[in-house]
Amino acid sequence: MKKALIVTTLTLCSLGLSPLQAGDADVGANTFNSRGCVGCHGASGKKPIANYPVIGGKPAEFISGELNKFRSGERQNPIMGPMAAGLNDADVENLAAYLATQ
Repeated sequence: MKKALIVTTLTLCSLGLSPLQAGDADVGANTFNSRGCVGCHGASGKKPIANYPVIGGKPAEFISGELNKFRSGERQNPIMGPMAAGLNDADVENLAAYLATQ
């Protein structure tokens, strides 16, 4: 009985916690095309030109994590650094949501 009360209490308390903000895949698709991502990573992030990674279909957490590393300077790249620097938090989440659905 005591265990059930604890589990119920913890479950109810967790309902008040805000989940991670999920991005909007439709907005992310527009950002992907308008920011020129398609030029190197290809349509839907799946047909890149030589030496550029396939990013379509990767988990959203991976995409947002890598973009944030480029934004912060933790990960260095002469092309992606400046590209990612122009993104805000919502852009990153939207791009991640879009690419995860590809």
